[in-house]
Amino acid sequence: MKHYFSKFKAQERSPARPKWTHAFSSALGGLIGISAIALLTEMTKTPLLMAPFGATCVLAFGVSDSPLAQPRNIIGGHVISATIGLICLNLFGDSWYSMAIGVGLSLAAMQLTKTVHPPAGANPLVIVLSHAKWSFIFTPVLLGAVILVVVALFFNNAHKTRKYPRYWR
Repeated sequence: MKHYFSKFKAQERSPARPKWTHAFSSALGGLIGISAIALLTEMTKTPLLMAPFGATCVLAFGVSDSPLAQPRNIIGGHVISATIGLICLNLFGDSWYSMAIGVGLSLAAMQLTKTVHPPAGANPLVIVLSHAKWSFIFTPVLLGAVILVVVALFFNNAHKTRKYPRYWR
């Protein structure tokens, strides 16, 4: 038991704080990314925005070098977890265990497909709580994720110090 609790002791120091210019730039990227989706939602009268995309912006613009922020992770993670969420909703209804199974299976599926994207772990919760239809996979999930990736491609590569993506597959 003593060995178990020794794991709680931190082994390393936390990373250094980023420069203020990086933080400001990340904020601007998130603002542009969500603005693009929100404006397209208004213009097309098609729902393209969902809460997990806010967290996607943190990765895509704040830590764009992270494996969790790469295009295949953003798009694949969101689509996979949304699909699993819809399957759980249709099999188990809007129960607590439907949400729990959806999140757990989404995590495993994203790991096995190399598409881990933490914000996508919330998709089954959003889907079950909102009683989403199968079209939710395409709008807002797929289309919204693609829009964020496109904005991240242009925005991050407009900076001399950023290169995005680090890899495609």
